[in-house]
Amino acid sequence: MTERRIVSIWFPQMAMDLWRKKHGRPDDGTPLVLVSEGTHGTVIDAASTAALHAGAKCGQRLTDARAICPALVVEQSNHASDAAWLERLTGWAHRWSPWTAMDGMDGLLIDATGAAHCFGGEAAMQADMRARFTAMGFVSHVAIAPTIGGAWALARFGSASGTANVDRADLTRALAPLPIECLRIDTDVILLLRRVGLKTVGALADIPTLALARRFRSLGLAKRFASRKANAQANPLHRLQQALGHIEETVAPLAERTVYRAQSRVLEPIRHLALLEPLLADLATDLCDQLFARQQGLRRVRFEAFRVDGHIAVLNAETASPIRIPDHIARLFSEGLQTLDAGFGFDAFALTALWHEDMAALQAALDEEPVKGIALPQLIDRLSARIGADRVSRPVPYASHVPERSVGWRSALQGELDFAPPAPSNERPIRLFDRPEIITVIYATPEGPPRRFRWRRVLHDVVKVEGPERIAPEWWRERSTARLRDYYKVEDEAGRRFWIFRGGVVDDGRGGPPQWFMHGLFA
Repeated sequence: MTERRIVSIWFPQMAMDLWRKKHGRPDDGTPLVLVSEGTHGTVIDAASTAALHAGAKCGQRLTDARAICPALVVEQSNHASDAAWLERLTGWAHRWSPWTAMDGMDGLLIDATGAAHCFGGEAAMQADMRARFTAMGFVSHVAIAPTIGGAWALARFGSASGTANVDRADLTRALAPLPIECLRIDTDVILLLRRVGLKTVGALADIPTLALARRFRSLGLAKRFASRKANAQANPLHRLQQALGHIEETVAPLAERTVYRAQSRVLEPIRHLALLEPLLADLATDLCDQLFARQQGLRRVRFEAFRVDGHIAVLNAETASPIRIPDHIARLFSEGLQTLDAGFGFDAFALTALWHEDMAALQAALDEEPVKGIALPQLIDRLSARIGADRVSRPVPYASHVPERSVGWRSALQGELDFAPPAPSNERPIRLFDRPEIITVIYATPEGPPRRFRWRRVLHDVVKVEGPERIAPEWWRERSTARLRDYYKVEDEAGRRFWIFRGGVVDDGRGGPPQWFMHGLFA
């Protein structure tokens, strides 16, 4: 069984690095701090190296820091912007593994199990991570361990070099000299442990669970320390067992569900967009092979091109039906590829099926020859990709017995309806007008069928009549003045067939005399 390998990446100067990137201010030795309003006044969120050397600390009140260093330069923090940036970095880290997650406000977690060989081994992958983050302007510490807690502790409290790599056999030895703060426990619990002389992980690990619980019984913390179901941050033994791998720990990744994904990396950054087409074709082939193995077909697909400066170029495409044809998928992005900004070049690429459905293998013919021409779903996909999905529509039924409301339009890429409206019992015209048009009718009796009518300045003599078909107004949608309709199918002397109706009846109390309307054409 392959050992789990978790990568913890810590950015000790995350907020400060982002502030410098945003304002274009390099580190010139000025004691700079970023602050925000706390419960008891202004609190320092981040401090530059010079400010740290001058005595400022994160979490310290600004007034206390200024008493030590009056020359502090103060700027406001932007937590929302920092969180958005970290989320972008979490997505950008998919170049190393599809399982990435945010770790607080200053770190990332990556499950790199089985992925390191794609980058030349774990050491090479670590070096690649640090080099890329350094190029983006971030100070980073990278640690790899078989547990989340172990990787977290080594990244923040491990080697001063900023890198650490341990396996399960060496994990206990590597964590033993680290301070108990590396177990991710509450501050008050840390203070209690230090008061009794338990300052390192090794010292805590040497004490049996029951003995530690008895020692803290007088303080009312025995149950919190002994119970595995208690709050993990108040239970140092639970955190210790998680870090050593005795208790499994899981973290939800950025992607909420498993997706089919094809990835590719290049040795030299690509700046010419024409070179992306063959690369995209290879990714589409790989993705379709994955889909075919699970009898799935994609409905929504995303192409991501990772730029060397941290920018991610994204293109999305949807399909009218489940599909796994590589050429067709690549063709959906042919227009969008020319709009990408390569900047200093793309060096990693990914093609992800964001939405997929069951798609059983089908044989079109006994000789298995492909059908000539372009299938309708593929034509819809290509038209939508070229002119926009909002400009390609299809008619759909709507739950209403009023004719003009019984049909609507929706995007051709959307799925099937969740309901099946009942079909009308009578024949409907081939062409139905969006709005009925007023006509002038001559009839034999006030409530009888028409004998002659004028529509669009043309006079028509009626030779055949069928009807009426009465359609009542929808009282739950319309006003009380809405009138019922009596529909007739009529044919004139030239053989043309129309669908007309009389709105209202004489003395129905809902207006004046009835009016006649043209609503559709049969032929």
